[in-house]
Amino acid sequence: MNLALVHDRLHIKSFWEKRIQDDSEHAETEEQRRSQSALGKLRGEWLVRLEARNKHLKMLNESFLKKPKTESTEQNQT
Repeated sequence: MNLALVHDRLHIKSFWEKRIQDDSEHAETEEQRRSQSALGKLRGEWLVRLEARNKHLKMLNESFLKKPKTESTEQNQT
C-alpha cells in the first residue's frame, strides 16, 4: 500500500476524531448552560399561572352560562 495513502487515511481519521471530540465538548457545555438557565423554572411558573387562569376563566364562564338559565326559569315561573 502506498505510504501517502496511509498518511492521508491517518490524517483524515485524526481530523474526524478531533471534530467529533470538539462537537461532543460543545454539546456538553451547551447542556450545562441550559441546565443552569432559569428558563425552565420560568416556563414552569408560567404554566402554573396559565393553568390557574384558564381554570378561573372556565369557572367564570360556567357560572355566567348557568346564571341566565336560572333567571329565565324564574321569570317563566312568575
